[in-house]
Amino acid sequence: MIITFWLSIFIVFYAFFGYGIFLFALVKLRTIVKGKRPIPDNGGNWPTLTLIVSAYNEESCIEDKIRNSLSLSYPKDRIKYLFVTDGSNDRTPEIIGRFPQIKLMHRPERKGKIAAIDRAMAEVDSEVVIFTDANTMLNTDALTMICRHYHDPKVGAVSGEKRVAVDDVADATAGEGFYWKYESKLKTWDSELYTVVGAAGELFSVRTSLFEHVPPDTILDDFMISMLIAQKGYRIIYEAKAYATETGSENIGEELKRKIRIAAGGIQSIVRLGPALNPFHNFALSFQYISHRVLRWTVTPFLMLLVLALNIVMVMWDYGFLYTILLTLQVLFYGSALLGWILEKRAVRVKALFIPYYFCMMNYAVAAGIRRYFLKQQSSVWEKSKRK
Repeated sequence: MIITFWLSIFIVFYAFFGYGIFLFALVKLRTIVKGKRPIPDNGGNWPTLTLIVSAYNEESCIEDKIRNSLSLSYPKDRIKYLFVTDGSNDRTPEIIGRFPQIKLMHRPERKGKIAAIDRAMAEVDSEVVIFTDANTMLNTDALTMICRHYHDPKVGAVSGEKRVAVDDVADATAGEGFYWKYESKLKTWDSELYTVVGAAGELFSVRTSLFEHVPPDTILDDFMISMLIAQKGYRIIYEAKAYATETGSENIGEELKRKIRIAAGGIQSIVRLGPALNPFHNFALSFQYISHRVLRWTVTPFLMLLVLALNIVMVMWDYGFLYTILLTLQVLFYGSALLGWILEKRAVRVKALFIPYYFCMMNYAVAAGIRRYFLKQQSSVWEKSKRK
């Protein structure tokens, strides 16, 4: 029982914090041995680029997205803009149609984001393609910061940073902003060590020649597309100077819905990305993938429950004062999360409770997502989350 207890604690700690500590040390060691990775310099030789935006009923923000896209710094003779609005039955296609610089692709039937991307990619003849969401705004230099990395032939994809705007009177969804700041740091170190393990759809790019179509029932298309490139031996770079900003989820219910979908997509990706789990295929990729993604998407929520249950038994059987202290800390942590949930229901905002509440919500979402995936209850058709 003691071995199981401490091994479970180690895995949970490693998945969320230990890997970050170990990764930081590995990056520092690599820097000492090989020096810092050089900042790319393409000498002004920019690759041709297509910016793709998939939009479904985004009339409230699509004009802002268009103006933001057209204002981005990139040689105008090297870039094309392609917006896909399949299934939209609001004014989104009409608004896009006012801008002749943008190629509009629209069909009345809705077949999902993957079908829209496949249609768009059939029209792409550029060296690089960048995907970005309709409800996110990019910083001015985002495209140049991303495309400079393609001067390195070993780079197959580049992911930008996702930023979540958190206001001063934020509710418990502020945990989303804290989480993404931590994730950004981990991705920075992942990239410096070897590769990022998967890209987020808010802003990512691929070398067009390496793009591979994914099955139409794929839940996390952005993650799968980028990981298929990593499996071929190419690096995925994380470029924090290229960022997409969006507002937080409208409420914790919307954030939970999104997290459950991601969790279901995560377990689907693990099932389908066999080579990425094989250390004999690519040890560095497998190490980073298992440490950063697989543990969180599979065992950690269940190990947390196991640790709590074992700790209760060990205190009841008088295993020693240490286990009483550990149980007390667990009760305080989960009590804080529960209190955060209660106060959230009453619209009372206590920022100190955001992190334990959000952390527990994330792990609940993993368990719920696994259940939904194996019961075949998760649709691959993207449902737009309500945002502030």
